[in-house]
Amino acid sequence: MGILDHKIDFAVILSVKNANPNGDPLNGNRPRQNYDGYGEISDVCLKRKIRNRLQDQGERIFVQSDDRKDDGCNSLKERADSVEDLKKNTKNTDLYHDIACQTWIDVRSFGQVFAFKKGKSDQSGISVGVRGPVSIHPAVSVHPVDITTIKITKSVNSETSEKKSSDTMGDKHRVDFGVYVFYGSINVQLAEKTRFTSEDAEKIRQSLLTLFENDASSARPDGSMEVHKVFWWEHNSKLGQYPSAKVHRSLSVKPKVDQPRSIDDIDVNVERLEGLSLKIYDR
Repeated sequence: MGILDHKIDFAVILSVKNANPNGDPLNGNRPRQNYDGYGEISDVCLKRKIRNRLQDQGERIFVQSDDRKDDGCNSLKERADSVEDLKKNTKNTDLYHDIACQTWIDVRSFGQVFAFKKGKSDQSGISVGVRGPVSIHPAVSVHPVDITTIKITKSVNSETSEKKSSDTMGDKHRVDFGVYVFYGSINVQLAEKTRFTSEDAEKIRQSLLTLFENDASSARPDGSMEVHKVFWWEHNSKLGQYPSAKVHRSLSVKPKVDQPRSIDDIDVNVERLEGLSLKIYDR
């Protein structure tokens, strides 16, 4: 497939049940909330999950989690230097930009700042910025969420000792139930610069559908987070027939009751915009 030649907008509806979708490290790792009590999942968190899904599809990823490294590199600089063509072209920023985009799908999708200092063996620093075509909003719940905090204890010694150490107390937080929505778009002008293809867009769509696969943890048990629908709007031109804001507003996700307890308590409606292709994918 060739370089993406038409604008794309998308939206994702997901639910959280008895899980912590995105803890705030500055607030005791409690699930993120805004001042009105609505739950939030940061765009950085969502991009991390998309990167993981792309990696599961066999794609090369530049910003890898330490626990998912597949190339033995221990830092971003080490990963960049492992590509011989990049290491040779630190002075040619345009060529460096193009090689990086060609090598890693997350770079040509989300962009990346390559800013590395001079090293002992490498006296040439580098500063190259890549603007990616795929932009993603934070996910926000469609209703205020209730957060439950429970006390937990660690009742085993961390190290060998003659006697059992005292139990250590801690907290664990979860969202009882919440339905979240996030939006995004793919910009053609930036896709042309990073060589982002229609095939790459399809891989992003597939990643959105499988967002929480292989993502289980103590805070997010299997099945506690679920993607229900992905809305995929494809325009017929580079600029698009409608602004992204209007496309996103065409989707209405509202609770039917004051405190939803399942996805059945949510009313989903979408206004069809004339001439705009819309595909709805259910999970």
